[in-house]
Amino acid sequence: MGSASGFEYVVRADGSVVITHHGRRATVLRGGRAEKFLEEARTDPQGAMARWTGNYKHGNERTAKQHPRNRG
Repeated sequence: MGSASGFEYVVRADGSVVITHHGRRATVLRGGRAEKFLEEARTDPQGAMARWTGNYKHGNERTAKQHPRNRG
């Protein structure tokens, strides 16, 4: 599954789900956790993958955007 945010996931034959971020494996979900993720990913796949990998809203997004290094 392609993505603009860099997250992708693949469902394996054994039912496990591999989530990658920019081509690097972020996590592997198995069993009940994989099923729960797939239910959540139906409505908002990018948000679900960000939450399940822990790469979600660190709290410094606004501050970092204003930093001189990050200004266009």
